[in-house]
Amino acid sequence: MSYWSLLLLIAEWLIRLAMMPILVRRRGTTAAMAWLLVIFFEPFIGLFLYLLIGENRLPRRRIRKHASATSSVDLTNQLGQTQPHITRPQLPPEQASLVTLAERLGDLPIVGGNEVLMMPDTAQVIERVIADIDAAEHHVHILMYIFEADETGRRIADALIRARQRGVACRVLADAVGSRPLFKGLHQPLLDAGVEVIAALPVNVFRRGLARLDLRNHRKLVVIDGSIAYSGSQNIVDPTYGRRDLVWHDMMLRLTGPVVLHLQGVFIEDWYFETGKMLESADILPEPRVTGEAIVQVLPSGPTYPTENYQRLVVAALHAAEREVIITSPYLVPDEPLLQAMQTAVLRGVRVDMIVPYRSDQPLASTAGRAYYAQLLEINVNLHLHHEGLLHAKTVTIDDAVALVGSSNFDIRSFKLNFELNLLLYGPEAAAELRHHQKQYMQQSTRLTLRQWQARPAWRRLIQDSARLLSPLL
Repeated sequence: MSYWSLLLLIAEWLIRLAMMPILVRRRGTTAAMAWLLVIFFEPFIGLFLYLLIGENRLPRRRIRKHASATSSVDLTNQLGQTQPHITRPQLPPEQASLVTLAERLGDLPIVGGNEVLMMPDTAQVIERVIADIDAAEHHVHILMYIFEADETGRRIADALIRARQRGVACRVLADAVGSRPLFKGLHQPLLDAGVEVIAALPVNVFRRGLARLDLRNHRKLVVIDGSIAYSGSQNIVDPTYGRRDLVWHDMMLRLTGPVVLHLQGVFIEDWYFETGKMLESADILPEPRVTGEAIVQVLPSGPTYPTENYQRLVVAALHAAEREVIITSPYLVPDEPLLQAMQTAVLRGVRVDMIVPYRSDQPLASTAGRAYYAQLLEINVNLHLHHEGLLHAKTVTIDDAVALVGSSNFDIRSFKLNFELNLLLYGPEAAAELRHHQKQYMQQSTRLTLRQWQARPAWRRLIQDSARLLSPLL
């Protein structure tokens, strides 16, 4: 054995031994085993990949920054002091545990006195957002994963420029990766007009602020004058996403009432997270107004939280379900706790329906997701393949009690890596309205049977199972 071969062998074993105690401390056993296998067989490649995408926790410096923003924006106290009754809305006892869990996970309480409009029409959402921006008097805040430089993006940008010309403060916080076209094409005109445009989670290997480069801010949020908010699954992009053969179908909420202050708090935290500037004037956090009767709770999630907020909540909701659960998600890469929760629900007699797109814009995620179809069908989950465009709505209904709408997919990336934003709507009216839309998606779908799925070619099964092996590494 030559000197260089011996040196290489020693280096390989040093990497294996050094990485073992780091990997066994990971919260996910499956992910730890996957990383151990990669590093054992390819130490140098495995070490490089782990340094690049292996850690989803943020450095303590940025976690402290998040905690500082959270404590500075004390919206709960403000609501309780001005209108105590909206912070304690009446709910059935069986929903109390879910409310408590969501509050402890996301640090935001339940609030009543809101008006919520469900908007499944993407064109209608854009028109309404532009109209509200044109009527803004003090500020417009946009937090977006994808802000495209297409016709839709230009129309929103033009509305922001018009608002600035009226003296309205406009702030845009867009994900550095998802909104690359914004920073290439629309960035300078917005800056010239006085719009503040900030990149969320910039990708820079020399930046100390991130533990891994692919942590993304996947939230979708618009707040206008602290009194109107939009949130859900829709980005600022044409419904076709630049593809003539597919049209995206989303679900957005337009909200007014006290819950807007909680959504404003999410924007303020993320803005402070990236800029170090705290937004806390009376105009940004105005006196909350009762506008309706909807009961809403905001659930942010992401690497700054000690646990996987959305995954924990969905698992708890599945365990609490008594009759029916309907889920829509464009991407489906479930982890073991979620699969077990769905199986347990079915065994208890709960009907579980999952609606996913037949076609996808993400080949790897779609291929990995299809590897789970057999497992879902074997535990008697009703799997529906949506054929009309790409179903991008991320929704859940639990019985006649709870509706969830937001940005989180049913995949490991949304559970563990991305900054996400979801809303819980409590009460039979909200659940019935969302279920109505879900049933429409179901009518546009084909139900897949286990026999049909088992008849697929062996080569396709091999590709799907191989893609599934990559999911824990995310």
